[in-house]
Amino acid sequence: MATRRSTPLLKQLLTSRHNLTSTRSVTYMPRPGDGTPRNVTLIPGDGIGPLVTGAVEQVMEAMHAPVYFEKFEVHGNMKTMPTEVIESIKKNKVCLKGGLATPMGGGVSSLNVQLRKELDLYASLVNCFNLPGLPTRHDNVDIVVIRENTEGEYAGLEHEVVPGVVESLKVITKFCSERIAKYAFEYAYLNNRKKVTAVHKANIMKLADGLFLESCREVATKYPGIKYNEIIVDNCCMQLVSKPEQFDVMVTPNLYGNLVANTAAGIAGGTGVMPGGCIMEATATIVG
Repeated sequence: MATRRSTPLLKQLLTSRHNLTSTRSVTYMPRPGDGTPRNVTLIPGDGIGPLVTGAVEQVMEAMHAPVYFEKFEVHGNMKTMPTEVIESIKKNKVCLKGGLATPMGGGVSSLNVQLRKELDLYASLVNCFNLPGLPTRHDNVDIVVIRENTEGEYAGLEHEVVPGVVESLKVITKFCSERIAKYAFEYAYLNNRKKVTAVHKANIMKLADGLFLESCREVATKYPGIKYNEIIVDNCCMQLVSKPEQFDVMVTPNLYGNLVANTAAGIAGGTGVMPGGCIMEATATIVG
């Protein structure tokens, strides 16, 4: 009776696979439901928001999808997010949100930032890809930008020290950096993506962005089947507009991710047609 012999390469692959599965603990999105009718919180928002969310409502109605919307009229000039909206999102677990305008200056807090902090929406994901029938300058674009969504410059931690002097704080933590890196690699693993690129400015912000890179490198070692590389954010912008097809999954700190995601969306056809959302762990997802 023949016996199966394991080659050294096979043993190495099996060991790598075991190590990988034993360290994976993040699921990039909730599993699909069972078709039971469910409520979804709806915030049409400002600008093109009502047009985009209105189109979604029409599609859902035409499909007879088992989705019912709890609609709230929220606008960016409000000082705080209404309590009933927060409670609705926590209850429904999913929110479809159009864009909310953010007042320029004046010390008014962004409702978008309020939502991220209140619900700990730590991962922002935008998938930018070529759409059939929408001609663009570049072909073969399929970029997923995964952005840390709770800290860094974009968190809005700033104050006036003395009249005429404003201090804006950039806080980067190992916990949040590791959490977003794990999310990015887990997303790549589950979606058969081949490469994760960390975007940074560690050549200047050596401690803050250096900590972000250190966290990404540590997480990368647990996913040997996924290529990992790094790029400085200014070079990243140049490479995006010249050869966007070279990028696959990108993981970024908060501020850089906002710029990179919008650049990638513009290359592929515009922010109004690129799908994206903000996700928190096992509690809520905000799409839009």
